[in-house]
Amino acid sequence: MTLSKPVFDRLGLGLWIGAFLVVLVLVLWSPHTRTVWQAYIDGSEALLAGRPLYNLSSEMGYLYAPAFAALYVPLVKLGPHLGGLIWHIIGFAVLTLAAMRQVRKLGGGELPWLLSFGLFLALPMAMGAIRNGQATILLAGACWLLTFSALEGRRAETFFWASVAIIAKPTAIIMLLLVGALRLRLIPVLVLAVLFVLALPYAFAPAGYLNDQYRLFAEMLTSMAVDNTSHFVPTDFTAPFTRMGLPLPEIGATVIRIVMALFTLCAVIWFDRRLERGTADLAIFLTATFYMCVFNPRVEPNTYAMIAVPAGLAIALLWREEKGGVLASVLSVMLFLTGLTGVERHVQDLTYPWFRPIAVTIIAGSLIWWFWAKVRHKVTRDKVMHEGPVANG
Repeated sequence: MTLSKPVFDRLGLGLWIGAFLVVLVLVLWSPHTRTVWQAYIDGSEALLAGRPLYNLSSEMGYLYAPAFAALYVPLVKLGPHLGGLIWHIIGFAVLTLAAMRQVRKLGGGELPWLLSFGLFLALPMAMGAIRNGQATILLAGACWLLTFSALEGRRAETFFWASVAIIAKPTAIIMLLLVGALRLRLIPVLVLAVLFVLALPYAFAPAGYLNDQYRLFAEMLTSMAVDNTSHFVPTDFTAPFTRMGLPLPEIGATVIRIVMALFTLCAVIWFDRRLERGTADLAIFLTATFYMCVFNPRVEPNTYAMIAVPAGLAIALLWREEKGGVLASVLSVMLFLTGLTGVERHVQDLTYPWFRPIAVTIIAGSLIWWFWAKVRHKVTRDKVMHEGPVANG
């Protein structure tokens, strides 16, 4: 292997954990700096006081389901230092657990290297969201673990991780739809998880108040999907066109999102049926996060933290299977440097908001193509083995 195995066996994992420990120190030192903690506090305090959770005239503030505000109350009560510390640990632990479980499911040799190198490549892109304490990190880990649980047919785990994912962010519904399409028998479990999350806040606040909040929540989600008049700058696939002064009409963008949703559905079904179990899990989740990052109208730069770790592990797997090569080298450098574009102010100003959707499309598209090529190779090999040698007459 071109990359020195002894160097990367522990380096990436050590940097991943070390960077997170630095984040915890920063949280304790200044809990309100570079964090979304205040939005979570405002949501929980508004719920307890019976005030409106959502401000439809603003594209910022509390943007989560009422259940998030209800379950975040204990962390608010613990204060910004301890509460912020626990919140950061929860998200990081869930995402890291998902990555470790994925590596174990991949199997084969060099598993410590696979995990370490994958986390090393993902670190720059993921660390901004981890530092900010964004629910995107919990969403990524919960959706990943939901994928494992559903594909293995574990109903209780599927219910739990589906509930956590929906609480973390409403965009988790995309993952639930894909999982439901892959495992039809789990649709009742997924529906039950949605109903549980919707019902949960009623244990904390009056029904009339929550009915009004759900109405506002639905209006907010609708406005975020179709309203282009706000100050929010999306970082989805429309951003490069907007930067060039050629903004896509809303109807055109919607058609593209629908077409890519169908492509995503076909791709994950194909991978589920054709790839080996561990590899299929990674390919399915990578494809899903690609759609959730690039084709979600409510995308910001740190949203791309969702795809950072699965893309890093997929590139590491590519390195292992292909013994390095040009494609693996190019994708490794591209993923690592794409994450660094948010570090320096001048580079960020130059690349915002158009660069990440282009770079992630190239990275994810190349990896999806590689997974598809593995399927084609497997089908061809199985066909040859099934037909057997041709006898000479």
